[in-house]
Amino acid sequence: MAHSTLRSRLGCWLALMGMALWLTACRPLTIPMPTAAVPGTAPALAPGPVAGAAGLDDPLYPTLGNGGYDVLHYDIDLTVDVAGNTLNGATTISARATQALSAFNLDFSGLTIGQVTVNGAPARYRRQASELTITPVQPVQADSLLTVTVAYQGQPQPMRDPGVPFLPLGWQRFGDDIAVVSEPSGAMTWFPSNNHPLDKATFTMRLTVPKPYQAAANGVLSDTQDNGSSTTYVWQMTDPMATYLATVHIGRYEVITAAGPDGVVRRDYFPLGTPASVKASFAPIPQMMQFMRQRIGPYPFAAYGVALLPVPTGWALETQTLSTFGAGAGGAAWDEGEVMHELAHEWFGNSVSPATWQDVWLNEGFATYFQWLWQEQNEGSAAFNATVQEVYASMLAQDVGSPLPQQPPDLFTDATYQRGAWTLHALRLTVGDVVFFKILRAYYQRFAGSHASTADFIATAVEVSGQPAVETLLRDWLTNPKLPAPPAPSAQTPVIAL
Repeated sequence: MAHSTLRSRLGCWLALMGMALWLTACRPLTIPMPTAAVPGTAPALAPGPVAGAAGLDDPLYPTLGNGGYDVLHYDIDLTVDVAGNTLNGATTISARATQALSAFNLDFSGLTIGQVTVNGAPARYRRQASELTITPVQPVQADSLLTVTVAYQGQPQPMRDPGVPFLPLGWQRFGDDIAVVSEPSGAMTWFPSNNHPLDKATFTMRLTVPKPYQAAANGVLSDTQDNGSSTTYVWQMTDPMATYLATVHIGRYEVITAAGPDGVVRRDYFPLGTPASVKASFAPIPQMMQFMRQRIGPYPFAAYGVALLPVPTGWALETQTLSTFGAGAGGAAWDEGEVMHELAHEWFGNSVSPATWQDVWLNEGFATYFQWLWQEQNEGSAAFNATVQEVYASMLAQDVGSPLPQQPPDLFTDATYQRGAWTLHALRLTVGDVVFFKILRAYYQRFAGSHASTADFIATAVEVSGQPAVETLLRDWLTNPKLPAPPAPSAQTPVIAL
């Protein structure tokens, strides 16, 4: 996520909220030894079916997500009345039970439910706030596959999240268009889900909208069906995606397509009448993709592009494969660094997702640092050094604390973005460029398509660098309430030479 009104004069952008460390995530796991069987005793019976947990105990959002199953695929079929901003449809969830289940929960708020089925049979359900509890006719056996379909209709209601007080979340209107922005919790306003980045899945979206509207979503447009007065757009996201990154854009667009590096499909959705200066903001994206490829690895998905809202917003969001940007205020172009920031999230945040919301610096700190690295690439080391020094002075003046939060209002702050990025810079100064980029590549390759914690990153940095002191350095930058002093540069000249 980016907020354009907070960027510095040199293009580094500052967000509105902050984050503090989940300390227990950084402690080594204790793995119990197997217990030997006692001779002459009967083997323990497998536990009977029980209800899945109604949350995943995330340190910031303990009720988000649900236990007892792993979602494999979401099939979302929606017919949308754009004028009335209402929808009618169904979501079918394919999942694997991770335990024997007598009941289980989905995260779903607001919309009116018509029917719920489990493996084709009607199931009992009840809803309290955003917790939808489903009781199948027959218990679900552990390791079995289950198919859950929820039919629903109504007008989605955006929700307020204390972690993002400046923006309603979920399905909502922007001017005459409809769009979805959900980080961290808003996905449950428009489809039932296991609403936490720990449970990523693939997606199919079938979006039927009246002509002349168009519908865009994550992934690749696999089919377009002409129904006479309406059109159905079928979008396939075949790589795992966290629910908060799922998006829909409905409006009237100029669609610009092109071939990107490594065969990546490029498609941008600009509202009709978007000024050429705003569209030109996104022209450097192919070069940015090559920049990321050289340092981290190939772009991780089949497609990339941007979808613009018809109104200025001052923020952008890294919705997977189709980043969401507001219109440029007064026709102003988007800052190139912010375009780079959202693209970098495709590697760090979207492919490698945070294990908990306390680990979000692994999204925002990384994307901010690659924004600075893009400046270094294009404007030289003097401009880069001026940026990082200016940011450090600003953090020192504001007494910016740890980049990992204790509560949702700290989720997106200067600590998350700037001190998160400076944590990486401190590591780079300590180990030198060659080892630094080896660490980032190893971290990305190990956790691509999945999720990672702060502890995972620290362990990777220590292992790849071969320097135990790196752990102390990173923990100081991540946990010390006071801003650490910049480390002395490594004996290796910090020059990007890959």
